[in-house]
Amino acid sequence: MNMISAKLGDLLDLFNGKKIDLSDDGAYQAFGSNGIIGKSAKFNHPSSIVLGRVGAYCGSVKYSEEPFWASDNTIVTRPKSGHDLKYWYYKLKTASLNGYAGGAAQPLITHTIIKPITVTYHGDLPTQERIAAILSAYDDLIENNRRRIALLEQAARLLYREWFVHFRFPGHETAKFVDGLPEGWELRSIGEHCPFVYGKALTADTRIAGGVDVYGSSGIVGKHNKKLVDGNAIVIGRKGNVGSVFWARNDFWPIDTAYYVAPKNSDLFTFHALENVTFINTDVAVPGLNRNFAHSRLLAIPDNDLLVAFNNQVGLLMDQTASLKNQAEKLAAARDLLLPRLMDGRIPV
Repeated sequence: MNMISAKLGDLLDLFNGKKIDLSDDGAYQAFGSNGIIGKSAKFNHPSSIVLGRVGAYCGSVKYSEEPFWASDNTIVTRPKSGHDLKYWYYKLKTASLNGYAGGAAQPLITHTIIKPITVTYHGDLPTQERIAAILSAYDDLIENNRRRIALLEQAARLLYREWFVHFRFPGHETAKFVDGLPEGWELRSIGEHCPFVYGKALTADTRIAGGVDVYGSSGIVGKHNKKLVDGNAIVIGRKGNVGSVFWARNDFWPIDTAYYVAPKNSDLFTFHALENVTFINTDVAVPGLNRNFAHSRLLAIPDNDLLVAFNNQVGLLMDQTASLKNQAEKLAAARDLLLPRLMDGRIPV
């Protein structure tokens, strides 16, 4: 097997990203340190590898098949002639670039830091291409599942809006309306219907490896070995990502940047209803959601028959989503098991 050692500066071309004004209707993805951050009307790189340059995601490795805009929080890289781009994407994912980071105030990588790093790699292009094809097959299946999940989630949101925003629910043709709501419905405050409960602090360095999801205001932020709340419950962003709403299907631990709704008060109707509430920042320094303010918001609660019908129908979509997520997790685990073994030559191709 033709394994060679060399410095990254001799193998890769490196480029700095540039500041960008995001555009909602832009045709190109825009990348920051943590991956895609929005859209851009312009692109400044063709298909490339994107490295997180600074901050918490310093040393992260992303890949774009299409032209994109790289922000000034990134370093863009492409291999020199005679090398496979996708192979080097996977190779850099095993390089632990964040371990080389400098910077006094926050982690930082630069061209000067990256170029002297020595790596061992497959020297012939056909082998690089075969390895890239094996790993890409897993990623393609994962991406296909992600797209199917997005379609199922969108279908659930559209059904909610059709029934409970536009009032085109089953039987709406003969429904009587009283004070702007169908007869049998009621306005109920969030505090009455699904009171928010504070999450509990659990810093990254106090977590014990396990299978329990840890939720913050941006969704799942890690794992722990103990649960705080049973599954099938709602999580709401309290600090930072204000008013974000997540459905926690499995047992979980919500940290102190989030609220949660107890499982007995959580159902899929309430989850989608909260997604449609406009929660506003009530703090000055760090964005935050005041619980008393949130509890004062009103929800239109349908009659029980319609509530059951919606939960059953959307429940079927959620079951499909859970199955696809489970498949994607297994595919990712298999890929991650193969990745270092392929890259260091333990598995010949």
